Amino acid sequence: MTTAAQTQLPGFHLAATPAAPALTDAEGTVDTAPDLTPGSALRRRRDRTATIVMWSSFALAMVPLAWILLTVTRNGIQLLTASSWWTTSQRNITASDAGGGAVHAIQGTLIQGAVTTAIAVPLGILTAIYLVEYGRGPLARGISFMVDVLSGVPSIVAALFVYAVWVTTFGFQRVGFAVCLALVLLMIPVVVRSTEEMLKLVPNDLREGALALGIPRWVTITRVVLPTALSGIVTGVLLGLARVMGETAPLLILGPYTKSISTNLFSGYMPTLPTMINQDRTELGLATAVERMWATALTLILLVLLLNLCGRLVARKARV
Repeated sequence: MTTAAQTQLPGFHLAATPAAPALTDAEGTVDTAPDLTPGSALRRRRDRTATIVMWSSFALAMVPLAWILLTVTRNGIQLLTASSWWTTSQRNITASDAGGGAVHAIQGTLIQGAVTTAIAVPLGILTAIYLVEYGRGPLARGISFMVDVLSGVPSIVAALFVYAVWVTTFGFQRVGFAVCLALVLLMIPVVVRSTEEMLKLVPNDLREGALALGIPRWVTITRVVLPTALSGIVTGVLLGLARVMGETAPLLILGPYTKSISTNLFSGYMPTLPTMINQDRTELGLATAVERMWATALTLILLVLLLNLCGRLVARKARV
C-alpha cells in the first residue's frame, strides 16, 4: 500500500525539505518552533547600540571630572606634601608670603559640617519616616511640597533669610552657628528625599511580617525598616554633607573669614576651606596666593572623599 507521501506524479521529483525543530510542551503537544532569527538580530543590534551609547555617555561625563581632578591635583599637591600645611594656620602670613597651613580652615569646616549634620539629619530622617509610614492627607502633601520648594532654593537665598532673622530681627552677630542654620536649610531636602526613596524600596512584606507578629509599628520602623535602608540613607546624608561643605554664599554673608584658629560657633569669625579659597582668589596676581588656593581646593576634595569612605564603611559594618 502506497501512502500519499510516497506518491509522485510523473515527471516531478519531490525535494527533501529540512524539518523545523519541534517543541514539546508539558502536556506532550508537539509544536513547530517559530523562526526568530530576524527578530533576534534586530534585538542584538539594538543591544549593541544601547551599550555603545551608555558607555559613550559615561566617558563623556567623566571627561570634565577627570580634567578637574587632574588640574587641581597638579596645581595643589605641592603644598599638601608639607607637614606645616596640616599643622599650622595662616596667622601672620600675608598674601605675598609663602608657607602657612590650612589647619584653621579644616577645623572650621569639620565643626560646621558636624553641627549642620547633627541638626539636619534627625529632622530629615524623621520627616521622611512620617511621609512614607504615616503621612496621609493635606498635612503630608503640604510637607512634601515644602521639601520640594527647599530643594530649589539657592544657597544665597537661604543665607539672606537667616541673615534677616538672625542679624536683622534678633540683632545677633554674624557667627558660625548662623552659617550652620543656613546650611541646615540646604541639607534637609537632600536627606528627606534620599531617605524617602530608600524607605519606599523596603519590601512591604517585611513590615507586614513584623506587624503580624504583634510588633508595634514604631518598633518595626526602628528595628526592621531603617536597618534595611541604612546604606541608602547614609549615602543620602553624605551627598547632603558634601553639598553644604562646599557652599560659599552662606559663609561669606554669615561667617566671614579669619586667618587664625577659631572653634567657637557663637563668638567671632570662623575660617573654613571655601572662604579660604575665596580669600586667596582676591590675590590672584600673587603666585603664592594662587598656589594656596589650589592646595585648599584639593584639601576640600580630599576631605569630602575621606568622609564618604568613612560613611560607606560605617554603613557596611552596620549592615553586617
